[in-house]
Amino acid sequence: MKLTTTTWLTVDGVMQGLGAPDEDRRGGFERGGWVAAHVDDEAAAFLHRVYQRADAFLFGRRTYEIFAGYWGVMPDPERDPIAGPLNARPKYVASTTLTAPRWANTTVLSGDVAAAVRELKAGPAGELQVHGSGELIRRLLVDQLVDEMTLLTVPVIVGQGTRLFPGTGPDAALDLVRSRSTPKGVTIQVYRPTGRPRYETAAQTPST
Repeated sequence: MKLTTTTWLTVDGVMQGLGAPDEDRRGGFERGGWVAAHVDDEAAAFLHRVYQRADAFLFGRRTYEIFAGYWGVMPDPERDPIAGPLNARPKYVASTTLTAPRWANTTVLSGDVAAAVRELKAGPAGELQVHGSGELIRRLLVDQLVDEMTLLTVPVIVGQGTRLFPGTGPDAALDLVRSRSTPKGVTIQVYRPTGRPRYETAAQTPST
């Protein structure tokens, strides 16, 4: 099974509180709700296709709880291209504290997450998707478990908040697979990790 990640980001790399002002105020974050004004029909259609092709989902606990509190209680979820797959397909949560998940089809991974994910990836062909869950993504990158990363970058700088890639963390070389932009300026970039980067000295340009 292929493991893919999909993350909404600002130009300055923030992923916190994208959906609403009060979605995630950790650390005094006051600028939530930055994504809505930039989601046009093209970006929405792309995201719908992503969710429709999922065979299962993997979350960190905080993202899981946000999704469960929104998509998990939506009436008639089968009518929604995002809520439908999220409610119907298996969900896995990496957490040492969640003991009684209330969202149907949820399995808690409370032990060795890397080993559990390797076991899932060794199963039948399909796609295991990670949405949000920045801390989990960084752990999966360290363990070289990510097969493909999609970054949807919104044309805004919010100037505060949790970033997908903080000041220190894992390094990774990436191959750009696809890139496009939507009418409202969201850039959609799909990458495949290819191991660690090469660190070299840049060649000097001869003076004329």
